[in-house]
Amino acid sequence: MNEQVNEYIDKYPSEIVDMYHNLRKLIFDSVSSKPEENMWAKLPSYYVGESFVRLIPFKDHINIEAQAIIQHKEELAGYKITPKGMLQIYLKQDIPDEVLKQIFAESLE
Repeated sequence: MNEQVNEYIDKYPSEIVDMYHNLRKLIFDSVSSKPEENMWAKLPSYYVGESFVRLIPFKDHINIEAQAIIQHKEELAGYKITPKGMLQIYLKQDIPDEVLKQIFAESLE
């Protein structure tokens, strides 16, 4: 893991850190080429070429910024999607692994 990203994530509660690591693994498992992990505007970001996915942690949820989220709105009916098109996953919610793998693959490739 990128050192800056690791330092940033470690400031959050352990439940958020665990969720972050699960989402990060899904990103890496979703694409054939290894994403580049960097901080962008103080936000953990994953790039393949010009395409990106961002995982933005908060104290009780993580926002996911990915281009393909809107196309999967119906599959994400139980989750909040912000007006800017970010998916919010709260600690009490299950991570929709299969849908996210699809979203990450479509957003990064």
